[in-house]
Amino acid sequence: MGQLVRVPANETQRLLAVRSLNAIHSGPTPELATLAELARGVFETPYAAINIIDEDWQRIAGQAGLKIAECSRDMSICTRVVFDDELLVLPDLTEEPELKTAPFVLDDPHFRFYAGAPVRLENGLPVGAFCILDQRPRQFSLNEEQSLRRFAQIASALLRLQKTNLLMGIAENGLRAAAMTDPLTRFFNRSALEAVVDGALSTAVATGSNFGVLYLDMDGFKSINDRFGHNVGDEVLCEASVRIRSVLRADDIVVRMGGDEFAIFVPDSPDRNALVSLSERLLAAFRAPFAVDGVSIFARLSIGAALAPHDGATRIPLLKNVDSALYQAKAAGRDRVAVFNALDA
Repeated sequence: MGQLVRVPANETQRLLAVRSLNAIHSGPTPELATLAELARGVFETPYAAINIIDEDWQRIAGQAGLKIAECSRDMSICTRVVFDDELLVLPDLTEEPELKTAPFVLDDPHFRFYAGAPVRLENGLPVGAFCILDQRPRQFSLNEEQSLRRFAQIASALLRLQKTNLLMGIAENGLRAAAMTDPLTRFFNRSALEAVVDGALSTAVATGSNFGVLYLDMDGFKSINDRFGHNVGDEVLCEASVRIRSVLRADDIVVRMGGDEFAIFVPDSPDRNALVSLSERLLAAFRAPFAVDGVSIFARLSIGAALAPHDGATRIPLLKNVDSALYQAKAAGRDRVAVFNALDA
């Protein structure tokens, strides 16, 4: 049974504020649960909670005492607190026409008393309520009202801090990603070898999985820079990155090792034949000329291939061996792939 609650004029802005708290949707947070437990003791009630009201639901950010499930916001008394943006005290729910037949009044847990104060984010937007409920009717003194408002203020501060930490985490992750990204090709740069590749490689070795690596070198790239200039060379590299992406899976890791050299790390590569098949697709993608400023420019590939853990269980020996395979591909005439063989090294 829903309530007749007027939707506030700033509901769109309020919901934007609620969405900024998306981290709480994974479940109650320990700090807010502790605050609810403290309030339950202060007010001597069987239940206290910090609830967030979103488009459709009352979400529990922290609760103490009885275990109450999330519910439709139409069924939540906290919705009235949020929409009216003011303290609400209902001494006896059985005397409220819209609530006396509510399931939580007629049935378990048989609530009779409710008090709630708005929880707000920046700009004073109410996103939820700090509420206490009792299974017996009771009066609420002015001092108790003031105490509940203070609990709501503390909950508001904790939510704002949580939001700030979430945004800082996003910003930190963005800065970390930027520091590991080559600005020209948008592939990883060498700093990602330790930060990204080492972990993926060690996990593969620990779980008994193969981990392939290809080392790519663009044939004749130096002459492109010398003849047409670095700007044209950069355009060729950008197009090369597009061609590489078109062949790879989403899980494959590409690192621009420098200049026109790229390392591709291939998790869960079945065997050397799979690496050769991937290399052939890359070679085919680079056999078409690069069109820059109306000029057709050829820059094909030489590729070395190796497979961990057989050809190296850690990054340094693996890269050493795949570089040796690349040298073999170049020595054999370029525009081809060579697979590392310890007997040839």
